[in-house]
Amino acid sequence: MQTDITGRLLICCPDRPGIVAGVSQFLFTCGANILDASQHSTDPKEGLFFMRMVFHLENTLVTMEELEKQFQEKVAAPLKMEWRIDYTSHRKKMAIMVSRYDHCLMELLWRWRSGELPVDIPLVISNHEDLRKLTEDFGIPFHYLPVNAENKAEREKEAIQLIQDAKADFTVLARYMQILSPSFVSTFPGKIINIHHSFLPAFAGANPYKNAYTRGVKLIGATAHYVTDDLDEGPIIDQDVARVSHRHAVNDLVMLGRDIERQVLTRAVVAHVEDRVIVHGNKTIVF
Repeated sequence: MQTDITGRLLICCPDRPGIVAGVSQFLFTCGANILDASQHSTDPKEGLFFMRMVFHLENTLVTMEELEKQFQEKVAAPLKMEWRIDYTSHRKKMAIMVSRYDHCLMELLWRWRSGELPVDIPLVISNHEDLRKLTEDFGIPFHYLPVNAENKAEREKEAIQLIQDAKADFTVLARYMQILSPSFVSTFPGKIINIHHSFLPAFAGANPYKNAYTRGVKLIGATAHYVTDDLDEGPIIDQDVARVSHRHAVNDLVMLGRDIERQVLTRAVVAHVEDRVIVHGNKTIVF
């Protein structure tokens, strides 16, 4: 039995007095030390409360299962909470899907190898062979699943099986230029992160840099979001922008945009890995 437990508790519930006190008192009676706490209340009309609390139990005889059972009975049920506890002892596994563009993949692999991204990467899946050597140079298995209109459903089943066999906790679309089917998305609800090369909701879909140039925008950006059945409309985790002008050609926008994509995707992945994201409807609270 693990005697030291560090947990990250995420909560969403109707707002009311006593929530923080109730959670804190429960953890105190368990002998836990609270390491970090953040909270957010919505406006009174919506009336919701969100909280992230990191706690540590040292030399405890309470198991994770017992801790969660007691929390549900004593705190969560009376306060009508939606909640989860993730434990730092579990190192998350991140699957990556990518097509031909290498910049987002390379950013994730560099940060993983340097220790900045505390995950395991059991596999990379691609519909092109271009990035095989790059991936395998990092010692990561590369799976080539070419996709066309006739085999798309079958290839998705293969990809799902590979991700499940690897026991991946979540999947990152590092510029994977295929639209995932509702069947694929529903297999991993809230577990797929995509990077889109525009500041959503502007210029969803294909060719956003060309569309931005045509429209003469003064800002371009990138958006990391959870994938849903609605194309590029899932809950947004992170975004950023850069200023541009009439002097920038489409290729300039692409070059600037790729830098933003790398940074935004990395921040979103780190937030997800550190259990700092609560999804509520089509919005997120990121602590």
